[in-house]
Amino acid sequence: MNEVMTIAEIHEHFPSEWVLIRDPQTDQNHQIQSGTLVWHSKDREEVDRKAVELAAPKDIAVLYTGSVPTPGTAIIL
Repeated sequence: MNEVMTIAEIHEHFPSEWVLIRDPQTDQNHQIQSGTLVWHSKDREEVDRKAVELAAPKDIAVLYTGSVPTPGTAIIL
């Protein structure tokens, strides 16, 4: 991995997955626009473990590429 991708490319290639992005580039509203894809998985804990392994002082972001649950749905992280 370690490929710079736009947020649209990430959503297209990794639907309904958790992704770890290094050096995320954001817009004026702090929405991620692009970044270096480091890891992806359907398992959030796997992505979290990978983020801990990085141990480098770099900016990272973790995001989910799936749809947002409907209002009233309980979410446990």
